[in-house]
Amino acid sequence: MGSSPSPMDEHNRQVVSPSARKRLGLPRQVIALGFVSLFNDAAGDMVNPLLPALVASVGGGPEALGVIEGIADAVASLLQLASGYLADRIGRLKAITMAGYSIAAVARPFLAVVTMPWQILLARFGDRLGKGVRSAPRDRLIADIAPAEMRGRAFGYHRANNAGALIGPLIVYAMFGLGLGTRAVFAWTAAPGLLSLFILGRVIREVETPTANTAFEIGIPETHGYRRLLTATFVFTLGCSSDSFLLWRARETGVPTVSAPLLWLVLAFVKVVSSTPGGNLSDHWGRRKTIISGWSLYAAVYLGFAFASAQWQIWFLFAVYGLFSGLTEGAERALVIDLVPEEWRGRALGAYQAASGIALLPASLAFGVIYKHFGARPAFILGSVLALSAILIFLPQRTGQDASSGHLGASEADD
Repeated sequence: MGSSPSPMDEHNRQVVSPSARKRLGLPRQVIALGFVSLFNDAAGDMVNPLLPALVASVGGGPEALGVIEGIADAVASLLQLASGYLADRIGRLKAITMAGYSIAAVARPFLAVVTMPWQILLARFGDRLGKGVRSAPRDRLIADIAPAEMRGRAFGYHRANNAGALIGPLIVYAMFGLGLGTRAVFAWTAAPGLLSLFILGRVIREVETPTANTAFEIGIPETHGYRRLLTATFVFTLGCSSDSFLLWRARETGVPTVSAPLLWLVLAFVKVVSSTPGGNLSDHWGRRKTIISGWSLYAAVYLGFAFASAQWQIWFLFAVYGLFSGLTEGAERALVIDLVPEEWRGRALGAYQAASGIALLPASLAFGVIYKHFGARPAFILGSVLALSAILIFLPQRTGQDASSGHLGASEADD
């Protein structure tokens, strides 16, 4: 499973654009998918920095924010199991991915006309529904295209195209400078969303998945290593509430709403510059070590948010928090691919993403309730403790080489 390249790996060695290899060492289709995410994320991150203020403007508080973000993420995440099944069952990875991006592009602009918290929930649900539909087939598309020895780099590069998260806040800040309000910002999210659909429709080609067939099971892979990763990810996410709470914490320490897009920009910048090196690090140093390093950093940052009392501390913590994302997001997806047979890739990615998303419901609800009734400190401390608990679950490993460079030691492959 781990060390021998699949037919799809061998095929994609032959379709790599020489110019793309010269620039990034990645297939051109992976590079194009990065630009799809670039513009989609730009639209999403025109919304995210303003969401806490929008909830507050219609009479909601931290608890309402937790309900909105938790339900939208958790319910939509259930679809990732279905989309992962379809990715393995019928292929058509581009078509399913296109459907997911389309749903999100239509849902976001409706925030321009909401007047009540439940309406925000519906719009956010549509946005996250799109993510639930597209994520597993898109990630399988990347895994099938990228050669095995550079999958960590490929997923890291794709996460680096959170550069859209740099563009989005800059657009918002420019719109504020022109005198436009938050409602106008939400309406204009339609533009980058449609651009991402144009690139996906015109540039990305459908990829034949050799494992798409009727002869497979519904469920998740039986490998112990994959199931332990799934369990650890679920526990970690129980303490990983919506990033909107970080912005709420920033407001409490005196960071003005007009500066929220710039604060989000700092977070996005660090994510962008660290994602490709983080994925590349997992190819060479090992997936497990890279992920544990990122989770440890997360635990430390949440402790920082618990005790922060000045604006400069918030700015610093947002920057360090971005480094956590760069270390883990690409490495986790690459490890999923390392730990399962090729024919299970779609379902394994769907279950991994669903485990994260489903855990966000109790995470955001509990965080919001604790935040409202007991304050920020116990809420953030709980998140830190759960991150450390996930590391303890993830640590046990029989002797053998850690997953790195797309290869597994014998014990890890059997685990």
